[in-house]
Amino acid sequence: MTFSADWLQARLSELIQSLPPPNRYLVAFSGGLDSTVLLHALSQADIPQSILALHVDHGLQSESKLWAKHCKSFADSLGIACDVLQVTPHDPKDYGGIEAAARAARYGVFKGFMTTSDVTLTAHHRDDQAETQLFNLVRGAGLIGAAGMRDSRPHGDGHIVRPLLTVDRSSLHAYALKHNLQWIEDPTNCDTAFDRNFLRHEVVPLLQSRWPDVSRGLARSATHLQEANAMLDEIAAGDLQAENRSLDRLSVSTLKRLSRPRQKNGLRFAIRQLQMPLPTAVQLEHIIDDVVHAGEDRMPVMQWSGAEIRRYRDTLYLMRARPDEHLPGGQRVHGNIHLGDNLGRLHFDPPSGEGLNPALVEQGLELRFRKGGEEILLKGQQHTKTLKNLLQEAGVVPWMRDRIPLLFADDQLVAVADLWLAAHACSSPGMVVRWQHHPPIY
Repeated sequence: MTFSADWLQARLSELIQSLPPPNRYLVAFSGGLDSTVLLHALSQADIPQSILALHVDHGLQSESKLWAKHCKSFADSLGIACDVLQVTPHDPKDYGGIEAAARAARYGVFKGFMTTSDVTLTAHHRDDQAETQLFNLVRGAGLIGAAGMRDSRPHGDGHIVRPLLTVDRSSLHAYALKHNLQWIEDPTNCDTAFDRNFLRHEVVPLLQSRWPDVSRGLARSATHLQEANAMLDEIAAGDLQAENRSLDRLSVSTLKRLSRPRQKNGLRFAIRQLQMPLPTAVQLEHIIDDVVHAGEDRMPVMQWSGAEIRRYRDTLYLMRARPDEHLPGGQRVHGNIHLGDNLGRLHFDPPSGEGLNPALVEQGLELRFRKGGEEILLKGQQHTKTLKNLLQEAGVVPWMRDRIPLLFADDQLVAVADLWLAAHACSSPGMVVRWQHHPPIY
């Protein structure tokens, strides 16, 4: 095939049909050959969406500032804005190497940048797909890893789309030469000490000397495997949704009724749908043995790569791992407040119906977290109740009882997040307190 802007336009139209209509394309723009071709072709295509190039500077190379300057200059020449995002890679020990750590940091930046109307485009092509499949297979990957990269997947509030997965690198190179494009050559791309570079420069050429269409063949295998994964997802959805629970809260009883392979399939499905990193095969075995099949009186927890799973009674709770954070207590609150990535935010709706007395909010409330001994008198009751008893009676999971935001006025507890209001603090119309984007509490 001959790669062109018209081909890219048609391919994008096909890929976004099943997605919410995007208002903006964000292009992951490293300045290398592949992303340079993608950005140029996109600029020549007849599309209604706005385009923004995102260049991530990891600071790992002495030339990184020059590369950022080149990227902004090239994007400017196309009439496209380019944002340079500084990022510090995560600890390589936690991700199996500097490549994976930098990738995790890069995609984390993209996630924070995206809205529901955004699609981030990456320039991964068919040769990248072949390398990814081989890399995953030699590490003992299962179906998901062997299937390589998907054309599109959810990411944060938007989607990642890879429109070039059916295009080989030689076609992109021919396009770049035809349009006299200039791109960056990262010297580390030739360093075979990196696993992917070893595959690219040593293994794949050897395979191509025997089987010239090896990348095309692996791409067909990826399609077959992705279809198999889709079927397994359908099975998992049926297995887990029998009791109509959300995927971050799974029924232990339901999982125990499944065969072990279906338990693993269901857990992997739920974790992927929640956009959390998958555990290794060994870790997944431990989750089933040590968490799912733990004694009913235990509350086991297991963490991996920024995620964790906990059990309380008959429910498994899937969530992002809680860091050793400093809870933002002791500050004055006059309106909406962000509590941190792992606790969400408090939002105050304008007065309507019954809620918190607006005068209390206007004078300022104090944000605290539970220390013990807190009491509150609820509307319609004659006696105060301890917060400890309220939380226990409501079935709030133990690890969240000290992390629920409390609002005080004149040293009196007036609101327990959006769970309870003190009788004396209510008014109609009042301001409804909403605790948004928090971890599961029941």
